[in-house]
Amino acid sequence: MTAVHDRLARMVRQVQAQARVPAVSAALHRADRPLFSCTVGGTGNDTELGAGTRFRIGSVTKTFTAVLTLQCRDDGLLDLDDPLGRHLDLPAHGELTVRRLLSHTAGLQREPHGDVWDTLRAPDADELVAELARAERVLPPGRRYHYSNLGMALLGRLVGELRGGTWAEVLAERVLAPLGLADTSVVGGPHAATGFLVDAYSDEAHPEQPTDFGAVGPAAQLWSTATDMARWAAFLADPAALDPTAAVLAPATLDEMRWPATVTDETLWAGGFGLGLILVPQGGRVVHVGHDGAMPGFLAAVYGRRGGDGTPGAMGAAVLGSSGTAAELFDLPHRLLAAAVEHDPADVTPWRPGPPAPEDVRGLLGRWWGEGFEYVFSWHDGALRARGADDPAGKPPAVFAPLPERPDVFRTVSGREVGELLRLTRDERGTVVRMHWATYRFTRAQQTFDRYDFRAGS
Repeated sequence: MTAVHDRLARMVRQVQAQARVPAVSAALHRADRPLFSCTVGGTGNDTELGAGTRFRIGSVTKTFTAVLTLQCRDDGLLDLDDPLGRHLDLPAHGELTVRRLLSHTAGLQREPHGDVWDTLRAPDADELVAELARAERVLPPGRRYHYSNLGMALLGRLVGELRGGTWAEVLAERVLAPLGLADTSVVGGPHAATGFLVDAYSDEAHPEQPTDFGAVGPAAQLWSTATDMARWAAFLADPAALDPTAAVLAPATLDEMRWPATVTDETLWAGGFGLGLILVPQGGRVVHVGHDGAMPGFLAAVYGRRGGDGTPGAMGAAVLGSSGTAAELFDLPHRLLAAAVEHDPADVTPWRPGPPAPEDVRGLLGRWWGEGFEYVFSWHDGALRARGADDPAGKPPAVFAPLPERPDVFRTVSGREVGELLRLTRDERGTVVRMHWATYRFTRAQQTFDRYDFRAGS
């Protein structure tokens, strides 16, 4: 493990040196090993750089606002397809839905009205609403992905309105405290790094002016440490491990947030967007989920890892840097996650015999044919499952749950045809002779749609 940590630390040091970042802080969290953390450089002020040094995390803030919004949905305070105007008194754009704003498909312009990044003055809460009529809807809703800080600011206002507090108050109470993210805050505090712009043609690093993002804070205001953010990334990837009582959010809701709502490039499908989360496929049925962030003088990348052989539970990485131009920082968490799995994969859990399948299920286990293709139905880990006979090893099976009020009927709860019914048909002896899954007929022998049985020749 020390050798693996040394390897990861060298990767961090290489990026800090090659990208010329005044300070880099990186961390990797996983459920089965001690936390890895590494800092390189200096804060640029009279405080010492360490694991407790705070950096601006920019748009990683959006993942918190998205979680707060889904909390409101789960508590029955809104529906994702509600228009904003149902909950907020707005002079314009009240027809845009919560779901479209979360996935950046609402078509709303990127920033609030005015030259925010030129003046470095963000609107306060009243100004944000008052100037909303001057903001454009630059694309029709649903047309394509178009990133919008303004949209996320409106969702932050929505959360505060529904909860009866400010966005920052609701965040601290409902997310930061329950998950133990004590070093994440809307302010840098006394142990904050200074952000810099590093000159392209010399070694000069000029400090950037600190900014408060005001009412646009729900899009980009937060400060944090790499260790807090690695834990947050692990939560986004595996919420049950860090929040076993679902005090913050149910695992099924995080599943919903991670489902791709749009791609970010119409021809190169190398990244997607869910509900407030960036999705970066890694190949081999592995996906990294999280967000990047940028503010004057700071860059951040925070991602959790899901899927793939050797990936442990609750795995997340964060890289925070005090340069506004070192784009190499964005790739580093993905490389750290991959290297940790390659050189220190999760331990292999031994297989152990389990109880037999229930009597009423045993007769349907084995091979079936549907639509001309062969499937294997099996019983594992207390549930009925189905896989295509030719499915690659890493493809998740369909998993079924019985409907107690309907004998011989199951609901597909994950995998292929999720949500659809599986209905069993038995003969007079009680043997399952036919099944219908999502209304498609399944039989023990390969048949055409008009019931020609190749095995029987009729």
